[in-house]
Amino acid sequence: MNISGNIIFIPGATSGIGLALARALQDRGNTVIVGGRRTELLAEIAAEGFGTVRIDTTDADSIRTAADEVLASYPGINVLITMAGVMRVEDWTSSSFLQTAEETVTTNLLGPIRLIAAFIEHLRSLPDATIMTVSSGLAFAPLKVTPTYNATKAAIHMLSESIRLQYAGSGIRVLELEPPAVQTALMPGHEDNASAMPLEAYITEVMDLLENRPDADEIQVERVKFLRYGEARGDYAQVVSVLNRTDPHGR
Repeated sequence: MNISGNIIFIPGATSGIGLALARALQDRGNTVIVGGRRTELLAEIAAEGFGTVRIDTTDADSIRTAADEVLASYPGINVLITMAGVMRVEDWTSSSFLQTAEETVTTNLLGPIRLIAAFIEHLRSLPDATIMTVSSGLAFAPLKVTPTYNATKAAIHMLSESIRLQYAGSGIRVLELEPPAVQTALMPGHEDNASAMPLEAYITEVMDLLENRPDADEIQVERVKFLRYGEARGDYAQVVSVLNRTDPHGR
């Protein structure tokens, strides 16, 4: 992915990692369109020079409508970043988890699948395009209190691996962003989580990787590698133990 000169759509970027990444990409000379549900936040973001579109990634009709709007207004769009996601605590010892689990699957897995479906014909028509998915360090090591979140992010990882194979030889690159715990409002109180990575530091390292490792398929800051490679290193059980002892609200 070129670091500048792109037209980028980021649904789910009205806060947190998404908004910080949108700002960093805009600063590098990209045209960035931010998607989100809350019109008041979109109005504030538009004042910063971003394109905006209302989109609810849990709603298939909303995705199709937003995609049509983006493609009509920005026919040169060549980068899709499927940022929208939720992370919620669940208790699987009773049936009370079901609604939360279903909502998590709809947002974190069906949302990206539907977004890619809505844009794929356009992206395939370009000589150079990028799809960036967003998984998590928890795709590779489970946080006890967020089972469905972990599962959806593991699915996003394997989805990314699979479609990368299908798009091989085409003009489409598939990148996978794999955040560690980052200080955002993804969960209540998480902005002040001392064990999480500061947001600004995370975005700085991500942008450095995008610029200096253009051939990388997985965008991994150093901090996420503890989770990402536990099984390969042979210390997976220790990683799981440390994760669930020290970071109850980690990403």
